[in-house]
Amino acid sequence: MRVDLNADLGESFGAFVIGDDAALLGSITSANIACGFHGGDPSVIRRTVRLALAAHVAVGAHPGLPDLVGFGRREMRIAEGEVEDLVLYQVAALGGIIAAEGGSLHHVKPHGALYTMASRERPIATAIVRAVRVFDPTLILFAQSGSQLARAGVAAGLRVACEVFADRAYQPDGTLVPRHEVGAVIENPDAIVRRVTQMVRDRKVAAVDGSLVSVTVDTICVHGDTPGAVELAAQLRAGLEAAGVKLGSVGLPAAG
Repeated sequence: MRVDLNADLGESFGAFVIGDDAALLGSITSANIACGFHGGDPSVIRRTVRLALAAHVAVGAHPGLPDLVGFGRREMRIAEGEVEDLVLYQVAALGGIIAAEGGSLHHVKPHGALYTMASRERPIATAIVRAVRVFDPTLILFAQSGSQLARAGVAAGLRVACEVFADRAYQPDGTLVPRHEVGAVIENPDAIVRRVTQMVRDRKVAAVDGSLVSVTVDTICVHGDTPGAVELAAQLRAGLEAAGVKLGSVGLPAAG
């Protein structure tokens, strides 16, 4: 059994530091790097790409809504064509930086509110998929298990890596509990390791009402901006490996 462990990196901006990217790279197998719209600036992005490539971690684009003040977590009503354009712009920018550093773009994972909107709204999901396909149809699309984005990606012939969230609570319909609600983010590391191990082993996760939600687990997200993310990622990796689960980037040969 093998799964990918991903985290969102490169989200610092100017003098504002978010997360500890270098330390997280010691535990994860895929990095989703901000592209400048919700976080990240040119220097931060390039530095993060270099760190990820040096750590032999798969590098992906993490495009978000144009909302630095809200960190890309506020929904916007924007046209489908604009969604396609802003995703293409960000993916192409990151892809160019990665190429300049001698690497290659591995995947695309939308950020924050854009990810949430695409998970439930098929037109938004389809716009994102169009942007990925027109840039490079061989890229892997990271999408929440059971979401409209995952369905749209499959329908368009993209390779889709179904994602689950280590530290987020689930609703009975398989969607995430909104961040503004109490209990949306799970903080107990031991509880997180237990529930993620269950997701990988049983393909189910307990929702907030106690019901079990079926999930497909190709990749597991740890939020890099969450306090204690470095320790959590290390503990989660150790817990999964102790349970006999191998860690490796989606679609890439196993190390060694």
